[in-house]
Amino acid sequence: MNRARALGVVRGAQVVATVALVVTALAGVETGGAGRVALWVAVGVWGTAMAEIAVRTGLGAVRALRRRRGAKDAPGSDGALPGAVALHSPVAGRWRAFNSPADKVPSHGTHSLAQTYAIDLVRTPEGASAPALRWWPPFPANRDFPAYGAPVLAPAAGRVVTVAGSAHRDHRARNTVPGLAYLMVVEQVARSVAAGAGIGAIVGNHVVLELEDGSYALFAHLRRGSTTVREGDVVRAGQQLAECGNSGNSSEPHLHFQLMDGPDPRRAAGVPFTWRGIGVPGNGTDFTATPARTADPAVS
Repeated sequence: MNRARALGVVRGAQVVATVALVVTALAGVETGGAGRVALWVAVGVWGTAMAEIAVRTGLGAVRALRRRRGAKDAPGSDGALPGAVALHSPVAGRWRAFNSPADKVPSHGTHSLAQTYAIDLVRTPEGASAPALRWWPPFPANRDFPAYGAPVLAPAAGRVVTVAGSAHRDHRARNTVPGLAYLMVVEQVARSVAAGAGIGAIVGNHVVLELEDGSYALFAHLRRGSTTVREGDVVRAGQQLAECGNSGNSSEPHLHFQLMDGPDPRRAAGVPFTWRGIGVPGNGTDFTATPARTADPAVS
């Protein structure tokens, strides 16, 4: 193959990779498996800089399309989406929100496992600041994170339908440069394969609660052996269900919370929520929550 023909093949591959990235973004698969595959194809073809340009172009188109959907699909001033189920907060004290549906839907870049309106919560006690991305130690201990062991609370009265509290260990944190590289390159592949046998590889130890309005709340990445309820238990708003941990697909101790229209995330769809007195905090926003009184029989 002569040089001109080889150059033509490379340029053709570049065009294909760009189209794949843009189409993937327009389809709403922003950080899901298809998006990652397309990104790595682009990186392999011409390098990181051009791949990033393609990604930004595609995601910019997605945001523009979402803005055209109209105000009926836009969050209110408190971050809540129309039709959101009003609940109490599943945590108490001062926390920070990440991957929030107040900023983007689907909040985690995918609709799979009913994560459309999911949110991640990291504990930030008064005076604490978000740690800078560091190199050492590569895998920090969980005890270094204020969220580890924090109570996870029922946001409304309901019935426990799933308790998977001891199958997965609390691995060390992955929120450093080498840790994130390991999480994204090695562990993601392993967990994607393991997820075929069940959702535990992704959500870790978890509890699913059926609420009185018919929705289902999922609490993921719980501390191993910390669950205080059993399947079939009837719980009150504010009652402790477990402790925050670092099991499953988690970069550091935190709580992943989501509402669903069914008990099994593999078959359910996401449901929007809002927390009384708080709304839905946006990405990087600190909020302080007061637990519901456990004497309350239900959330009205």
